Amino acid sequence: MVAEAVLDNVFIDDIVLPAGDGFSLAATLYMPRAPRHHAVLISSAAAVPRRFYRNFASYIAARGCVVMTYDYRGIGGSRPKSLAGFKATMAEWADKDAACAVAWMRQRYESLPLGYIGHSFGGQALGLLPNNAEVARALLVAAQAPFWKLFPAPENYRVFALVNFGRPIARLMGYVPGRIGLGEDMPRDVFLQWRKWLMSERYYFDDPSLAGLANYGNYRHPLMALCVSDDAWAPRAAVDLLCAGFTATAPQVVTITPAEAGAKAIGHFGFFRPEHRERLWQPAVDWLLAA
Repeated sequence: MVAEAVLDNVFIDDIVLPAGDGFSLAATLYMPRAPRHHAVLISSAAAVPRRFYRNFASYIAARGCVVMTYDYRGIGGSRPKSLAGFKATMAEWADKDAACAVAWMRQRYESLPLGYIGHSFGGQALGLLPNNAEVARALLVAAQAPFWKLFPAPENYRVFALVNFGRPIARLMGYVPGRIGLGEDMPRDVFLQWRKWLMSERYYFDDPSLAGLANYGNYRHPLMALCVSDDAWAPRAAVDLLCAGFTATAPQVVTITPAEAGAKAIGHFGFFRPEHRERLWQPAVDWLLAA
């Protein structure tokens, strides 16, 4: 393990994290100089590399937490030389990659309460994890069960067009280029599974082949879901649908407006901008660290 940088009294180390099947995932640890009182895992949105969360992770670490971010297989630093034909599914991002990250943090920092932050798909992954009971407290940011018809117009039609336009591209090229509107390039079967869920009225809750759904009932700890009022990708109805799956706890859904954050817009990604350190990050992390 080699230190990459020191930022705001936080040591930042890039590491290699072995997933459940031995696949090597790229990950980054943020470690504070101060005494450590919590461990926190950040699980990314789909097709969003871990570096996107660097400022947020550094902020949490500076408050006395060991924080880890990681890239799902096929994304960012966990991408192979070629994505064409690369085997990965969105379900594997949860049950092999995210579950392994939880297990690694629990084993390495067993004396510390483990907090979980899931952005978009990262929040969807929590209920699917076979070891989600290891998480002491979870904060979901713009996490949802996004049936395409729940998106406000005209975003719903754009999403419908995007996923149906991407389907033949995925089959032809063996992956889906991010330039069609996805962010980073996406492995073929990740995209095709995601498309199937987006087209289903209850998203992945309608997928009888998704074994991880049985794990939702194992999560019994506090959960807060942040819904951003101007987020077309995670409208309140889609956030509520995801939270309804957590039948063994009582999720607290909190809606954030741009006005409350002193911003003109927040959207699906804006929560993680550094200018929201005082108004958004601080109260959210205060809640997460209350365990």
